[in-house]
Amino acid sequence: MKYTYQPQGTCSRLISIDVDESGYIRQVAFVGGCHGNTQGICALVRGMKADDVVGRLKGIRCGNKPTSCPDQLATALENILRK
Repeated sequence: MKYTYQPQGTCSRLISIDVDESGYIRQVAFVGGCHGNTQGICALVRGMKADDVVGRLKGIRCGNKPTSCPDQLATALENILRK
């Protein structure tokens, strides 16, 4: 299933996520944000279980901000897993 999420409190403006029926991440793409960092995040999480990604990324902060692109990805995945 393909999902989109609008992050809050980060430079990225949109996250597109494709998660299969078994809960594995097929694809992630960020619009905006630090291009190299978001590409790295996308490459690293591809093929991982969504709940494992949440466990690793939840709570990561960007400088003085209370959140980050990885944390917002974790939030998006939590929303997907609740459905």
